[in-house]
Parts: sequence; C-alpha cells; structure tokens
Amino acid sequence: MRLQFHTADVFTTEPFGGNPLAVFPAVEGLDSKTMQRVAAEFALSETVFVLPPEDPRHTRKVRIFTPKKELPFAGHPTIGTAMILSWIGEIPSDGDGAQVVLEEGVGPVPVRLLLRNGRAYFAEFSSPKLPELRTTSNSIDDIAGVLSLAPRDICTGALAPRSISCGIPFLFVALAGREALGRARLNRVVWETKFADSW
Repeated sequence: MRLQFHTADVFTTEPFGGNPLAVFPAVEGLDSKTMQRVAAEFALSETVFVLPPEDPRHTRKVRIFTPKKELPFAGHPTIGTAMILSWIGEIPSDGDGAQVVLEEGVGPVPVRLLLRNGRAYFAEFSSPKLPELRTTSNSIDDIAGVLSLAPRDICTGALAPRSISCGIPFLFVALAGREALGRARLNRVVWETKFADSW
C-alpha cells in the first residue's frame, strides 16, 4: 500500500524548528495497529492519520499517535493537520480565512485558519472541552522524587501541584525558585512506579 504523507514544523517559521509532525491526509481502510507501527517508525512526538468525518458537518476525522500510543487530543497535531489540509487544497476558503472542524478522540475541535494569497499562515483552535481540574493523588515526596528534588523545592498552599486536562492530563508543579528548576531531572524509575498511569 502506498500512502502520501507530509511533514511540518509547527509553532515556528523556521525549518527544523518548532514541533515536528507527520500527517497522512488520506488513510481510509488503514487499521489501528498499522497506524501505531507507522507512528513508531516515524518516531516523531506525534503522527496524524486523516479519515473521512463521521459527521458530514465536520471537515475530517483525525487520529493522533505517539510512537507508543494513541492520544485523544493534542495541540500541535491539530494545528499542523489543519494547516497541511489547507495547503494541499482539502479545505475550502472564504477569501482570507477558513473554518475547519476536526473530529478527535475528545470530540469535535473547531480550528480557524487565516489565509494570505490563498495559503494558510495562521491557525488557532478552541479547546475541545473545558479544563478539568483535580488535586493530585501523588504526595509531595513522590512529586519531588520524580523531579529529583527535595520536598522543600515544591510549592504548596495556593501553588500546590494540580492536575489539569483538556483531553490529556498534565501535572503542573510550581517550584520554589529557578535554582530548583536548574536541578530538576526526571527520575524515570519513580515516573514508572508512581506516575505513569495517573493524572
């Protein structure tokens, strides 16, 4: 099977800057296992596979894969896919703009494109869902440990660690200062045992 793909650097105007991305604009009939294997082969942070929309009011359905797993949503793949679909003529424009709705794992994601001389140069999306906030279930000791820091380096109180998700959960950790930030290093053993399957 031969499939066309495009690569892009998102969030930059410089080649080989920003966030790299691969987009396959037409993969109808490709199974999930093969998509995952292709994403692993590309070894980029994300690879996108574009399918016809399930709802005819939407532009396309997209599936986003890291080299290890499928994601329900991710920002730079959303922006990059909309831009590439515009560049290859898959999205009709209304002069200086275009509106896209991409079906993702978290639901429909509206994307607005700005065009100059018929070419997209700017894109922004609306969050597919309102942020969900959670207090982390991990202790300050665990959080300090995964960052190779001491518990005193982690802010508490109003700046205590919080988990926030608009489709993919992130743990936000405020540190006591730049010096602590300079010492922070991911401890993969602690990550795998305490954090890998949590918010």
